[in-house]
Amino acid sequence: MRGILAAVLVFEGLVIFFATLVALDLSDIDHATLWSVGGGGALLCVLLAGFLRRPWGIAAGSVLQVAVVAAGFVVPAMFVLGLVFAALWFVALHLGRKVERLQASRGADEPPPPVVPHES
Repeated sequence: MRGILAAVLVFEGLVIFFATLVALDLSDIDHATLWSVGGGGALLCVLLAGFLRRPWGIAAGSVLQVAVVAAGFVVPAMFVLGLVFAALWFVALHLGRKVERLQASRGADEPPPPVVPHES
C-alpha cells in the first residue's frame, strides 16, 4: 500500500510543479505567491513520499491532500488538481487496506506453500 501511496504523492508533486510553471506564464498571480503555494506543495509531496514508513506518514499525506485542495483558494486550478489527486489518494488508501486485510485472512487460513528445489 505504501508504494502506491508514494507513487501518488510523487506524481502529484510533479504535476503541481509543472502546473506552477504554466501558471507563472498564464496567470496574473504574484510569482512569489505561486512559488510558495506550488513549489511548496510539490516539495511537500515528494518529501512525504519518503516519510510514509513513519507511523504518522499516511495521516500527514491525508492532511496534505486537504491542503492541496484548499490551495485552490489561492490558485484556482489547484481545486481540480487537488480533487483528482485526493481521490486517487483515498482510493489507493481504501484499496490498499482492503488488500492487506485479504492477505492477512488468507495467510491465517492457508498453510505456507511447499518449497520447490531450484534446478541449476
